[in-house]
Amino acid sequence: MATKSLSIRIDEEMLNKLHTVADYEGRSANSQILILIRDCIEQYEEKHGKIELGK
Repeated sequence: MATKSLSIRIDEEMLNKLHTVADYEGRSANSQILILIRDCIEQYEEKHGKIELGK
């Protein structure tokens, strides 16, 4: 699976808070965001079923 890049706009206060949470968890901000995205997808799939992607 290829790794893609995603650019987001985030206000400074939220970014600083993200860094605080990531540091507490011993992760980079990027790794923390990936975990949050993964958890969000897992919760969605638990409620709505597996997301099937066309190939």
